[in-house]
Amino acid sequence: MGRCEDLINKLYSDGILGKEEFVFLLENRREAAAGAASSARKISEEYFGRGVYLRGLVEISSFCKNDCKYCGLRRDNVLAERYRLTKEEILECCAKGHGLGYRTFVFQGGEDSYFTDDRLTDIIRSVKSRYPDCAVTVSMGERGAVSFRKIKEAGADRYLLRHETADPAHYGLLHTPDMSYGHRMACLKSLKELGFQTGCGFMVGSPYQTMENIADDLIFIGKFKPEMCGIGPFIPHKDTPFGNEKAGSAELTVFILSLVRIMLKNVLLPATTALGTVEENGREMGILAGANVVMPNLSPVAVRRKYMLYNNKLVSGAEDAAHKKDLEARLLAVGYHTVSGRGDWSNKKRQ
Repeated sequence: MGRCEDLINKLYSDGILGKEEFVFLLENRREAAAGAASSARKISEEYFGRGVYLRGLVEISSFCKNDCKYCGLRRDNVLAERYRLTKEEILECCAKGHGLGYRTFVFQGGEDSYFTDDRLTDIIRSVKSRYPDCAVTVSMGERGAVSFRKIKEAGADRYLLRHETADPAHYGLLHTPDMSYGHRMACLKSLKELGFQTGCGFMVGSPYQTMENIADDLIFIGKFKPEMCGIGPFIPHKDTPFGNEKAGSAELTVFILSLVRIMLKNVLLPATTALGTVEENGREMGILAGANVVMPNLSPVAVRRKYMLYNNKLVSGAEDAAHKKDLEARLLAVGYHTVSGRGDWSNKKRQ
């Protein structure tokens, strides 16, 4: 038995590795990838079967007060097309999604001051009232503990806030000085304490990222124990400071997905749109590496190309929530099927 296999087994049994051990696996992933993916698939099937949970994504605003150097929606990108959906438009998206069988809605947007606590909680209450069988996930940045509490009390079930990097120095290279690594981590702690199913995550291949950075990310995830974990490749946007950087690797991304599944057996783990953007069959690669969530787009077709976080983002075909049959066919081709329920996190294996 080689060292890679020993470390995969150790990760399975202990739920964590040391930094040097993670770096070794990352640097020797070609030797370790097949075994890691096989272990990850078996674990995923123990907890979730071969079902893949669907989340209907509603991109509610392309306005953002922040100026993150990697994001096409950054405040200083004067070429970005800005929009925000009305409450009525958001409810129409949910009505469409519910009719298609989606039982989780993901409200994603920039940190847009228009969506005050009162406006956002009114929308959440309306959705939960109309669709009590559905879960609501919010992903709208660092709103702070008071705001998070109001969102939870309004009925939101989950909150996704990527930590982006577990290294404060690296965080500073990706963001402007008005953003704080400490505040990002404090927000994640608040979300957990409030009882949200909490999601963190990071971009693979972001500028200045090292294998040591990724090891730090994995250690943070192992200790934080999120219920959800969003990991996808970095893809540059042409109108940002990182517009000429290389995209992250699909191969490295799917290996990291396997490690996260082995480490956190029951985590809700998406095969992201970004993964499907850098590799034609990226979504399927992610599922075969241990992912068990996909998030097709319910947003109005007219605004999808305005919510452009990175270049060449997929907005049609199986990425379109209305094309559910296309998505189902692609998953069936690799031995999986869609599940239309809420898909809540659970600490229990399937019986």
